[in-house]
This record gives sequence, structure tokens and C-alpha cells, in this order.
Amino acid sequence: MDTTPGHGRYGYSALPDRPLYDWPGGKRLAVYLALNLETFDFGSGLGAELAPGGPQPDVLNYAWRDWGNRVGAWRIRDMLDALDMPASVLVNSRLYEDCPSLVEAFRARGDEIVAHGRTNAERQGVLDETSERALIEEATRILADQEGVAPAGWLGPWISQSKVTPDLLAEAGYRYLLDWAHDDQPVWFATREGGRILSVPYPQELNDIPAVVARKDTGRAFAEAIVDAFDEMLEQSRTAPLVMGIALHPYIVGQPHRLRPLRAALQHIAAHREAIWLTTAGGIASFAAGVREIPLAVQGSEPAR
Repeated sequence: MDTTPGHGRYGYSALPDRPLYDWPGGKRLAVYLALNLETFDFGSGLGAELAPGGPQPDVLNYAWRDWGNRVGAWRIRDMLDALDMPASVLVNSRLYEDCPSLVEAFRARGDEIVAHGRTNAERQGVLDETSERALIEEATRILADQEGVAPAGWLGPWISQSKVTPDLLAEAGYRYLLDWAHDDQPVWFATREGGRILSVPYPQELNDIPAVVARKDTGRAFAEAIVDAFDEMLEQSRTAPLVMGIALHPYIVGQPHRLRPLRAALQHIAAHREAIWLTTAGGIASFAAGVREIPLAVQGSEPAR
């Protein structure tokens, strides 16, 4: 009996062996921006750090993150307006209480609102199934009440999943998840009871937290990586349809010295808008759900428990 640990969500598939298909308009490269709007606890909980944190209350890092909601997010909104670029806005449900008018400003742009848990001061993957289900239900209810429609997609705070997260999301009515960075195309995940949910690629390389906070890249280096990745993926997309995501956090790239090179990088992408599908994660998921060439979720195996 094979006892090798596994997730049972999808089977192996080499990109060159897959059938070809096009995105809308005959495009081969889909590009989306994931803008993370997050809130944190004062005096406790998790949070990215500008500098090594001291004893709680950690005012230095808390205030740095709070700056993103008070200042940086609004500068990013203005930049996206000027570039006429859509965004998938990943929203902690507690933001409606903590930062009145912030989510509404992006809703007014017509941006997609994606569920991102309750707060980034916690991880869902450490919870038992009952508690995790309650977290998902709470965040979903608040977003649905505020937006007038239930969110289609989910990104767990801190990319945190338990062994049953995809099952719980599918059972809660979600159509896609963003936690896995294992491919450059959408992939069907198997869920329990014979269900499935679509995984849309979410970036960890073109993500300002790993780049700036972990690797200590400069804003200019991060922007150069975006341009280099775009140019390379545009060329590679001649032989396969690809998804390029860019993950942004206002308290990081909203800073003036990082915003300027980011703007230049996004201007480079916008200049090629006729050659690409500039869209949202939800747009990708909706289109991909109807593409027969995308392999079905792995058959004949049960998701890991």
C-alpha cells in the first residue's frame, strides 16, 4: 500500500503536453493585478514587518501597515485609474468596519472583490474544520452583504490552508481559489463528494511581500522583475496560454519610492494591452471554467484528509 503523503487534488501534467486554447480575443497571455487590502490587530496577531518587531504593542510595524490603508491604497487607486487597469481586490472582511470607504472606492472602479478571510492577523490553516468553516462563512456573509453578491474567489490570509480548505470553499459556493502557485494555467482541484474547484495561479515571485520584505529587493528591482517576467511570458505564450499575476500590498508598493518604478512597469504592460488579455482573477476563472481543454480534476483518488 502506498503511504506516500499527497494532497489528492490534481494529477501531474507537463505544460508542453497540454492542449492549446486561447483567451478571449485570441490572446494567449492573461494578466491580472491582485491588490491585497488587509487589516491587522493592534497589540497581537500576525503581520508583515518592516523591521524586526519589538514587544507588543509593536507600534512601528502596525503603523507601517496601517499607512497602506490610509495613504498607499489611495495612491494605487489613482495610478490604476490613470492607467485604465482593472484589479482583483483581495479584501479582509473586517475592513468594512476598520476602514470605512476603502473597499467602496475600489468597488466604484468596477474592480472585482475577492474574499481574503477576516483579517491578516490570523491563519485559517491552524483551525479545526468547524472553526475554519465558521471563518469562511463569516467572511463570505459580510462581503455578500456589503457588495450585494457573494464573492466567487478566495485567497487565504498568509496563503494558509488546512487539508480540507478546498472542500470547505467549494461547499461554501466558491468557484475558484488563489492560494496555490504551482502552475501558469488554471487547474481543476478535486474536492470531496466528487466536487471540484478551480485554482487560478497566484504569484509568489511577483509578489511584493516575498520580494521586498523577505528578499529585501528594492522597489526598482521589483518593478524590473515585473517587466522581465511580462516580456518573457508574452514570448512564451506563443506556444501556450498563460496567466501572469502581480500581487501588491499598499503598505509596501504604495510607498512613493516604490510606487514610481511600479507605475513605469505597469505602463509597460498597459502599452501592450492590444496583445494581452488585461483582466481579473475572476474573469480568468469564469472563462477557464468553460474551456474543455483544461484537464479535469484528478480522477480515481480522494483528497488528502
